[in-house]
Amino acid sequence: MAESLIALYEYEEDFLDAAGKLKAMDVPVSVMTPIPMHDVEKVLGIGKSKVRYFSLTGAILGGLSGMALAIGTALVFILPTGGRPIIPIPPYLVIMYEMTILFGVLATLLGFHVVSGLPAWKEAPYTPEANVDRFVVSVPTDVADVSRVESVMRETGAAEIKRVEY
Repeated sequence: MAESLIALYEYEEDFLDAAGKLKAMDVPVSVMTPIPMHDVEKVLGIGKSKVRYFSLTGAILGGLSGMALAIGTALVFILPTGGRPIIPIPPYLVIMYEMTILFGVLATLLGFHVVSGLPAWKEAPYTPEANVDRFVVSVPTDVADVSRVESVMRETGAAEIKRVEY
C-alpha cells in the first residue's frame, strides 16, 4: 500500500501558494479542487494538451483514406459514363469530408484516453472534502524530505494535514 500526505486548504490563494512552493521544490504534487480552477494549470506548469495532435493525425488519415476509398473503388469498378472522368474529384470530397470527421473524432477519443491515463490502473489518494468545500494538495510520502513538505504545508495555511493510505 502506498501512502500520501494530504493537506486541506480552506482558501484558494493558500492552496495555490502551497502547490507552487511544493512544485518549486521538485516534489510530485497532485491537486483536487471542488471547482474548476485554471490557475492551477499555470502554477503546476501544465501546458496545452497533446490530444490535439491525435485529432489532427486522425483527421489527415481520415481524409486520405476517404479519398483512397473513393478513388480505389472507381478504379476497380470502372464505369465510364457520358465522357466524364473516371475519377471525378467534386463528388469524392463528400466522402473525404465524412471520413475526415469520423477518423478525427475516433482519434480524439483515443487520444483523450491515452493522454489522461484512463482507465486508471493504480489507485490515487482521495478525500471526500475535495468534493465539498476544501482544496487539497497531495504529496506521496516516499519523497526525500517529508518533514520539509509538511512544514511548507503548515506555513501556507493548511487547515488540516493527514496521511492517507491507498
